Amino acid sequence: MADAPTEAPERNRRRLFWPGGLSARLLVLTVVFAALGGAMTIPPAMAAYERQWLLDRVRAAELASLAPEVAPDRVVSEQLKAQLLEGAGVEIVAVSIDGVRSLVFAANRPARAPYVVDLRPQRAGLALFAPFQTLLGDGGRVRVVAEPRFRKEADFIEFVANDTELKRALAGYLWRLVAIVAGVAALAGVIVYFALNLFLVRPMQRITFSMERFRADPEDPDAQIQLSGRRDEIGRAEAELDRMQADLRAALQSRARLAALGEAVAKINHDLKNMLTSAQLASERLAASRDPTVSQALPRLERALDRAVKLAADVLVYGKTEEAAPEKQPVRLAAALKEAAAEARLPDSGVRLVSKVAAGDQVLADPDQLHRILANLLRNARQAIEHQEGRTTPGRVEVSLETAGGASLIRVSDNGPGVSERLRERLFQPFAGSGRPDSSGLGLAIARELAQGHGGDLTLSVTGPDGTVFELRLPGAPKPRARRAATADDTPPATS
Repeated sequence: MADAPTEAPERNRRRLFWPGGLSARLLVLTVVFAALGGAMTIPPAMAAYERQWLLDRVRAAELASLAPEVAPDRVVSEQLKAQLLEGAGVEIVAVSIDGVRSLVFAANRPARAPYVVDLRPQRAGLALFAPFQTLLGDGGRVRVVAEPRFRKEADFIEFVANDTELKRALAGYLWRLVAIVAGVAALAGVIVYFALNLFLVRPMQRITFSMERFRADPEDPDAQIQLSGRRDEIGRAEAELDRMQADLRAALQSRARLAALGEAVAKINHDLKNMLTSAQLASERLAASRDPTVSQALPRLERALDRAVKLAADVLVYGKTEEAAPEKQPVRLAAALKEAAAEARLPDSGVRLVSKVAAGDQVLADPDQLHRILANLLRNARQAIEHQEGRTTPGRVEVSLETAGGASLIRVSDNGPGVSERLRERLFQPFAGSGRPDSSGLGLAIARELAQGHGGDLTLSVTGPDGTVFELRLPGAPKPRARRAATADDTPPATS
């Protein structure tokens, strides 16, 4: 926060040199690029203008050079020579014939050597720099060399003249070009600006306005983007924004419903606990009864009460904003597995637990959270086996441990019916990952969240008619203590 006052003036200084709005930037860039494009035409235009201006003088000087050939006795008077040089605008005229350069007319000899402008085709590439050499020079005389038009026998014709008039003509032409380029750039910039503003900037402003309104109030009907039906990138952006707004509204509504559900469950949880506690006490009293009818119905009552207690607890647990951070420590997996099997009621069922975990094997985990993960996995395996129709073979759940890549990999496999293809994609989604009507669908979602809180993960490895395998990966692998093979005491006995 301390840097905010210094950042604001810096942003303001940048805005003095660069406009912030997209429309203003577009106008500035269009004018600048149009001006740059026009400026690139100035050097060749200046060179062409200077070339034509000098060629006019060359032709006048060439015509003047023919005067001695038609004059009587091939002699031109001083008066006529002066008139011819003044009419051509030159001071000296010379002609080269067969490699011999001869001076035709000459006025005063220049005090210093003139600079040269060669108009012959083989030197045309240098013509682009000639106008700027004339404009930026310190004045004086220019010597122009060009091919003749009327003297077919001549190699070239040249003249020397004062460059003051040429400078004046080039400067005037340059200012006219600058004015034309500036006008064209401004006009092109305005035209392109309005065109792009109509087809690009305005639609982007509508999209931006819709996003701002949606962020401020997702329920505002004016925040909904109005589709223009365009098929270009703007139309695609509008369509994607419309779908995103619809998805976000649905997600927010779902979140609101879940929040309302959590609040309602939190309010009734206290009373529900008291009711369930009373029901459990009543069931314990009924257990002392010797009535065969009561003894037959009591297990169902106990199971119903257990499911009700678990459902209320799971909803409350998942309704928390986040799980507590795990307090990792070495945990004996065999002991944790035995406690989880007791909670999952494997000893009371016909499902046999086969542990391939040695007594000294350890994993790095939070003991309570590891217990919840294992209990959920074992309970799901038992319920899947118990609810399989037409089953003839005994149920079996196998747990193994191995170390791979510095992590502990716990595999929990069963010989149940497998997970249906319809449930695989949403297996770990809350309230959606179960195919049984008596299940809350929260067990696997909670187990995976706890595993990811450890930095690991819980995944479905294999599933099919022969059974299902879940893999629990936990980072870190403590060195095992003295290893002892699993015995019958480590696995609950099978019951029929």
